[in-house]
Amino acid sequence: MLLADQYVQHNDTLDRLLRAGSQSEPDAHVASAQRLASATRTAIKAVTDERLYESHELSDAVVRLQQLAFLSSASTDHRLPMARTLTALAPEAAMSCADSIAREIRRRRWSTTDAPDHQLTATQRTALWEIACGHVVATRSLGRQYVHYRDERVLIGTLRSLEANGLAERVANSASSAYMGGPLQDRVRLTAAGTTVLAAAISRPTTARPHGTTPAPAPAAATTATRSR
Repeated sequence: MLLADQYVQHNDTLDRLLRAGSQSEPDAHVASAQRLASATRTAIKAVTDERLYESHELSDAVVRLQQLAFLSSASTDHRLPMARTLTALAPEAAMSCADSIAREIRRRRWSTTDAPDHQLTATQRTALWEIACGHVVATRSLGRQYVHYRDERVLIGTLRSLEANGLAERVANSASSAYMGGPLQDRVRLTAAGTTVLAAAISRPTTARPHGTTPAPAPAAATTATRSR
């Protein structure tokens, strides 16, 4: 989950560099991409060190992580537009891997440990998942606040409740604009507490999340399509 957040921040940084156009350095993304490739390989080692019995789900998760490491490393050989495309689906893929691995660990090592004190509603859990995937941003217009999301609906009231409980936060002017030439948006991210709570939620057998697709390169513009409420 922390890896997914790193990819969200990386992609946001590349979006801001692309927005800067000719003012940005052509290789400004290289160091960040190299760190991500290294972090992804570290995640792979952490999974293999668990020595879990190999299943199709676990094997697929490791393969997806290997693909992410390869794409991150390969992005250093390309200019910004293509580099951004190569990591476009990385946050969602990393979260899908986290879900698969958590369920595999839970299935093999059943734990009776009590759940965290903070009990999530289904709406809050969905919102935390969408935030972790990098699907949620916030904006202000004419004195009103709006939430823009991509897949599952996230309402402004849900976001406020997560913020009030210290589970989510907004990073001002850190995400790409909603339209060409528009103002930067506020990226919504999980706090450390939010990450812990969601990690506990996805490891429970009652949580069912769809497996993500293999992170094939896709146009960066496709990741910016949002709906607002």
